[in-house]
Amino acid sequence: MNIPRRVRAYAYQTFYRMPSSVRRTVASLVAPKYLVGAVAVIRDSETPEPSRLLLLRQPTKHGWSLPAGLLKRHEPAAVGAARELFEETGVRVDPDDLTPGNPNAIIHPVGVVDTVWFASVPASTTQLRVDGGEILEANWFPVDDLPRLTRNTAQLLARYDIGRP
Repeated sequence: MNIPRRVRAYAYQTFYRMPSSVRRTVASLVAPKYLVGAVAVIRDSETPEPSRLLLLRQPTKHGWSLPAGLLKRHEPAAVGAARELFEETGVRVDPDDLTPGNPNAIIHPVGVVDTVWFASVPASTTQLRVDGGEILEANWFPVDDLPRLTRNTAQLLARYDIGRP
């Protein structure tokens, strides 16, 4: 939409004359809203490339997915990724040991932004623990022979050239 310059200038002048509390309210009403989450792509450090991935099976999804969840208010993304990984699988990774993906954020059409983090842990000495409610099962799968994935997981892995071509 091409707004005439004069109208646009008047709109900005009017906006900036408003009290700051009104400006914040107007901005929050017209600004896009996103939920921000963190996804952990965890490889088995003991197997040669292409390695194995840690995947989860959840009751509400058709297929296997990656450890992921929404960030808490003001939570750094790497901290959120490490927290979600631990809550869903029992696997502890220090947030400083997570490597951001490139790109680090993926915007989904449904108003969700996922930050993506990578790490490796030794599968043979890493005990997987699931709650049986939110997560039914966690397991390691060869990258070149992945099980049926959820659509979002397949798309995310494809962005990083992981898994099926």
